[in-house]
Amino acid sequence: MIPCALCSGSNFKLSLLCEDFSFVRCKKCGLIQRNPQPLKEEIIERYAGLYGNDYLSYEIKNENSFLKLQQLALIDAGFEMIEKHLLSGNEKPPYALDIGCATGALLSYLCGKGWRVTGVEISPSAKYARDTRNLDVRSASLEENNFPDNSFDAVLASHLIEHLNDPKLFLKEIYRILKKGGRCFITTPNIRGFQARLFGNKWRSAIFDHLYLFSDITLPKMLKNEGFKIESIRTWGGLASGAAPQWLKKPADYLAKKLGFGDVMIVRAVK
Repeated sequence: MIPCALCSGSNFKLSLLCEDFSFVRCKKCGLIQRNPQPLKEEIIERYAGLYGNDYLSYEIKNENSFLKLQQLALIDAGFEMIEKHLLSGNEKPPYALDIGCATGALLSYLCGKGWRVTGVEISPSAKYARDTRNLDVRSASLEENNFPDNSFDAVLASHLIEHLNDPKLFLKEIYRILKKGGRCFITTPNIRGFQARLFGNKWRSAIFDHLYLFSDITLPKMLKNEGFKIESIRTWGGLASGAAPQWLKKPADYLAKKLGFGDVMIVRAVK
């Protein structure tokens, strides 16, 4: 059992009762998390060991569609405007870090646009990214890499923070290694979205591998606590594919994005 990762509170109420685990809500700040949680060593072993090769196969099979989703999310978050400024205003290329970079598809895309890039990935996907794309991808956690202070112009983390035991430490480390004025782009499921409200404990993101279910309120609050200024919050995804006919899914997706109750969110924050 652990205290709330956002406010250190110790009073919780049941939020989602799943098949063999549950999520609780902090009564003080509203953050939803698994409690109790698996140990950090067990999580690392799951991705770097037994589950790792299955994860690699999954990422290779889906990397094109995942890359497209990441690109669309970054467009929503205003990445292209920031990128244009950095690529034209610096004597040397801007430096990006992708944490949980999987097969390195996004890193390769950024490299092709003129970025210097480094990735962090604890699963066997790291070796794949190094061997097939000749990328600088580190096979240790963010904290273990000990990157120098003020190193990166942009830090990206897509569908990663919800898997970590200590998201506060993770954001603190990102703040340290970002340059002054550098941005982080955090993508994660949104527990305040329409799908989460509709499906409850059957929501597709209420899964064993997720230790936290953030909202467009709790994640920005955690970022602010670590010194960041929030610049943008965007959500998307009204109904999952297969959950509704296309004639219903299309307007639901449109409204979710327009009104801010999408299934997934990306938060842009600046140091």
